[in-house]
Amino acid sequence: MKLTQETQYVKRLNVKEDEIPSYDFFPFDLPVIKHFKELLFHPNVTYIVGENGMGKSTLLEGMAIKYGFNPEGGTLNFNFSSYDSHSNLDHYLRLAKGVYKAKDHFFFRAETYYNLATNIEELDADPFAGAKVVDGFGGKSLHQQSHGESFFAAFTNRFRGEGLYILDEPEAALSPIRQLSMLARIHELVEQGSQFIIATHSPILMAYPDSKMIVLSEDGMTETTLEETEHFKVMKEFFDDKDRLLHHLFQ
Repeated sequence: MKLTQETQYVKRLNVKEDEIPSYDFFPFDLPVIKHFKELLFHPNVTYIVGENGMGKSTLLEGMAIKYGFNPEGGTLNFNFSSYDSHSNLDHYLRLAKGVYKAKDHFFFRAETYYNLATNIEELDADPFAGAKVVDGFGGKSLHQQSHGESFFAAFTNRFRGEGLYILDEPEAALSPIRQLSMLARIHELVEQGSQFIIATHSPILMAYPDSKMIVLSEDGMTETTLEETEHFKVMKEFFDDKDRLLHHLFQ
């Protein structure tokens, strides 16, 4: 059953503005933090979109850490560090949770998924560890699959429903067909009582109807629609009149 405003797992995110030491250095100099507004999450899917450098990934990372996830991703049980590069933004965030708790959790980061796969290999190499972690991802080594296949192994096998799923650019290794399949998988999991928070550049993944779209810009945060995003407009212009666009691009 789909979540509602009464049953969703996370409700809103705020910044502790009075505790920020300075807006002159990272991560507080990012547009999303300098112009932060209270972020109210949709019960089903919330998209965080915008150009590079606006702070999408940093915001998602800080929120995920605040919730209890490992900075490099995985379930709440993962605790490893390949390179300690995350910011301290989580200390300055206030995350309001709902009354109901998710039964499943996953923080998916495209840029550190290789590190997660390596950690799974290391955990499963322990002869006294018991059940293999990789079994929850379909049973096949994530390193022995293509990048896109290993991504999809998490979406199809590890995401079990009634979950909170925070995804940072999940489309990075997915073909357009796979992105459509991912959209269908999101729908399945939403119908099973899941909540998604997704940072993405993919107009395909942005198309889920029961959602909220937040675009980040130099001016801050604005709620919008898929059709009003630059991602959609650029792709539409390209396919509507590719030759004209290329002509101007190559001048």
